[in-house]
Amino acid sequence: MGYKKIERIIEERIKENPIDISQLNLQEKVVEIRRTTRVMEGGRRFSFSALAVVGDKNGHIGFGHGKANEVPPAIAKAIADAKKHIIKVPLIEGTIPHDVIGEYESAKILLKPARKGTGVVAGGPMRPVLELLGVTDVLAKIISRTTNPNNIVRAVFDALLKLKSPEEVAQLRGIDENKVKSSYRIFAGGVPIKWD
Repeated sequence: MGYKKIERIIEERIKENPIDISQLNLQEKVVEIRRTTRVMEGGRRFSFSALAVVGDKNGHIGFGHGKANEVPPAIAKAIADAKKHIIKVPLIEGTIPHDVIGEYESAKILLKPARKGTGVVAGGPMRPVLELLGVTDVLAKIISRTTNPNNIVRAVFDALLKLKSPEEVAQLRGIDENKVKSSYRIFAGGVPIKWD
């Protein structure tokens, strides 16, 4: 059975809703750098792969992967790749709209909204993604056995792609937007939202 390719899904999303990167104030973070070794006739040959995320801390986030024979070019390639895969994610008062599960190959993660003051409760490769996204309060958990950063980051993006804003939910259900907003509660504590 084949698995979904997150990069392809992101590219389809970008075709539908193009994002002008020049307007965004992007920040970068390197999630992981790996060294690989090839044994050649003359000795060992090293190469490096880097996983990076870019975001504007205002609902835009992207990730990329780069490979090179040295660390700096690998990071530069990863950041350039990340800028090609930027998506817009709906956020409400510094948290996500609803709880969601993201999966990629053997990686599985859970994201839940949290009330103000909770902070980013996330570990490993999930934290830089959520911080650069602009989330200030969220509960996150890796619920699979694997902690491979490449798969975990892609699982987080799978979860973020599944998020829907109250406006989108109202449109899907064919009901009034205000009705959805009036019944909306942040997950932890059932706190009502004050809409503008």
